[in-house]
Amino acid sequence: MIGVGVYTRKQASSVDGFVLGGRAVGPWLTAFAYGTSYFSAVVFVGYAGQFGWRYGLSSTWIGIGNAVIGSLLAWIILGRRTKLMTQHIESRTMPDFFGTRFQDQGLRVTASVIAFVFLIPYTAGVYKGISTLFEMGFGIPYEYCVIIMAILTAVYVILGGYKATAMNDFIQGIIMLFGILAVIAAVLASQGGLTEAITKLASIPADSAGDGSAVAAPGVFASLFGPDPWGLLGVVILTSLGTWGLPQMVGKFYSITDESAIKRGTIISTIFAFIVAGGCYFLGGFGRLYDPIVANGKIAFDSIVPAMLVTLPDVLIALVVLLVLSASMSTLASLVLTSSSTMTLDLIYRDKKSLPGEVEEGTIDDIVAEKIERRKVVVMRVLIMFFIAISLLIALNPPTFIAQLMGISWGALAGAFLAPFMMGLYWRGVTRISVWACFIWGVGLTVVNMILGNPINPINCGAIAMLGGFPVVWLVSLLTPKLPKAAVDNMFACYK
Repeated sequence: MIGVGVYTRKQASSVDGFVLGGRAVGPWLTAFAYGTSYFSAVVFVGYAGQFGWRYGLSSTWIGIGNAVIGSLLAWIILGRRTKLMTQHIESRTMPDFFGTRFQDQGLRVTASVIAFVFLIPYTAGVYKGISTLFEMGFGIPYEYCVIIMAILTAVYVILGGYKATAMNDFIQGIIMLFGILAVIAAVLASQGGLTEAITKLASIPADSAGDGSAVAAPGVFASLFGPDPWGLLGVVILTSLGTWGLPQMVGKFYSITDESAIKRGTIISTIFAFIVAGGCYFLGGFGRLYDPIVANGKIAFDSIVPAMLVTLPDVLIALVVLLVLSASMSTLASLVLTSSSTMTLDLIYRDKKSLPGEVEEGTIDDIVAEKIERRKVVVMRVLIMFFIAISLLIALNPPTFIAQLMGISWGALAGAFLAPFMMGLYWRGVTRISVWACFIWGVGLTVVNMILGNPINPINCGAIAMLGGFPVVWLVSLLTPKLPKAAVDNMFACYK
């Protein structure tokens, strides 16, 4: 990994090179970067364990939804339009897109603050997912392993920027593919094979889903839609549609080479998601055949997957630890690169940009411009160390269940960003005020729900925040002043 960072360091001397890989990253690297940023220890340990216990084998639908909605449809609907418009308006980050597309630098600053604040719980969730596996695999405090992981990630991201991250994501993605297939095979073999494992699951008597909700009948954990189809749908929406509004995910489309690469990347990314996400949730569906840790009368959901794996041979436990390390490092790299680039480009150095076709009022000397570019890259590298230090502090005092952390983070980010970003790519009529309204809606709903003690489950609240953003943007856009037609036509000219 450090070797990859050294190899790519020359391409990371400019801002475009450091943040976007020079907008020339191929389909394989982009697809794997998308997939490995999507699936981390949060999915493998937290989500697979909790939702596998709650919904049984029907939790596999979450993985299928991640592949079809979170990967296939995301690439088809967002890929080409994001690439063309962000390149046309010279946008490097999602907050930068909001500021330029809707001609309001206040939106840019606010979006960067939202991204920074709500990416922190996501990072905490990534580390929390590793902790139980390290303790199970090595019998040593996980703090040492987390520190080593953070230092490794910092070195290759600081050296090579996005290109180093994408290349390492490819290596880590291959480990994840082989790892998940090997672990599923081993777990099923330990239960006497697939048929025997399903039979055992179907024989589990009716009780509660672990969260107080009653289960209707015996055998429901081996059924097609499980004990709570509507709850399952909420999880599918949050974990699948949520990626469409996350800055570190959408940013992958900024950097891909061209439209033909987007078509190939769509196929690669979808297959990757089917194997990794589908495999994780399928594996988690058998969690009730094992004995997780029970604390204060409640099941520690994060202990379910480790309980399944602890019986495996040492070689496979090593593979699992490597799998989760790979998944977590790739996600961590993506998060800190997104956070540092957003803070640098959208808060510290907010350039006033001319739209395509407009005449700039003055030009900056080439030598001065180059110095500014280098300074921005230095600031981003310093901020990467800062963000990794913050994430380490959180990791050493890990908070609540992973799934709740993710629900809060994804709900606020995607609730605020998804609707205005997607509609801004397709509809000329989106107004500046409607974007502000959606920011208030997404963050407001998530924060109020959290302050009130989560009367709405954070997962379902996140799904409501995302879907509710679309009518908010549409209705407010109909009632508020439009942006200048010439400027909007100029931005949409890239699609002709």
